Amino acid sequence: MLHAVIFFVIGLILLIKGGDWFVDGAVGIAKRYRIPEILIGATVVSIGTTIPEVMVSSIAAFAGQSQTAYGNAIGSIICNTSLICAITMAFSPSDVDIKTLKLPVFFFVIATVIYSFCAYFFGAFFRVTGIILLSLFVIYMIISTKKAISSGSEAEMSEEDNEDQKPLWKDLLLLVGGAVLIAFGANELVDNGKIIAAGLGVPESVIALTFIALGTSLPELVTAITSLIKKHSSLSLGNIIGANLFNLVLVSGAAITIRPFSVPAEKLIKGMNASLVVDIPLMFLVSILLIVPTFVTKKVKRWQGVVLLCIYAAYCVFQFLG
Repeated sequence: MLHAVIFFVIGLILLIKGGDWFVDGAVGIAKRYRIPEILIGATVVSIGTTIPEVMVSSIAAFAGQSQTAYGNAIGSIICNTSLICAITMAFSPSDVDIKTLKLPVFFFVIATVIYSFCAYFFGAFFRVTGIILLSLFVIYMIISTKKAISSGSEAEMSEEDNEDQKPLWKDLLLLVGGAVLIAFGANELVDNGKIIAAGLGVPESVIALTFIALGTSLPELVTAITSLIKKHSSLSLGNIIGANLFNLVLVSGAAITIRPFSVPAEKLIKGMNASLVVDIPLMFLVSILLIVPTFVTKKVKRWQGVVLLCIYAAYCVFQFLG
């Protein structure tokens, strides 16, 4: 147990430093090409911070651990929205450029409908479902890349801006180096966190939806906190929405394609599958609380963050005590 705790702390340190580098590199590239930070957050940063989820769910799918493959993706979306994004909103409410959020939100809605349809009508996810979700990821990245190139070509940098910038290779090195540290750090956290949790006698489905989901979402948490400290809250919001989308189209898409699986029914509530009556509905609820008020007011409000944090606390209590 002591060995697991030590490597858990090492993983946390790697995550913190990796998040710092990754945000610096992403912001540097955004400023260089005059790309909105929120667009960078919804593409490049989101892929980097979703690496741990992809690794964990793919490995779990290969091993036939459907509870982990399923719970990691759904749990991460709930955690990203009601804990990580909620922290940013509670401490740093701000205006939001809705135009740059329309694309990731649109694709997230489509992916959520497809995922939920399979869960409720078939009770299982087929390989064709995984292929469709992965196709959505490819289409989203193509469109986002074109928008990023268009945004960058519409404005030219002034000489003064260029003088203040680091060389491009340094920004890229920070971006790649940060992603590597994040991946290794999250891996240590998850592996050793599972050992610690198993020693406490926590069921696999609960571990996947809470502990593993939180562990693989720590890159988003570190990126959100780092962005908050560095006054780049738009980057954090874009990262969360992009990461939620990728949890469905990339993380779940890859896991389902590797090995299709049924909706886990390890935990029941009055004879009903907890995944269908709690987990997926809660994913919808927290997403609506994040997206709808933000699109209506074009701002993220402190009350949204507070409400979402309360929901996450109640969800964790339910998972461990319910």
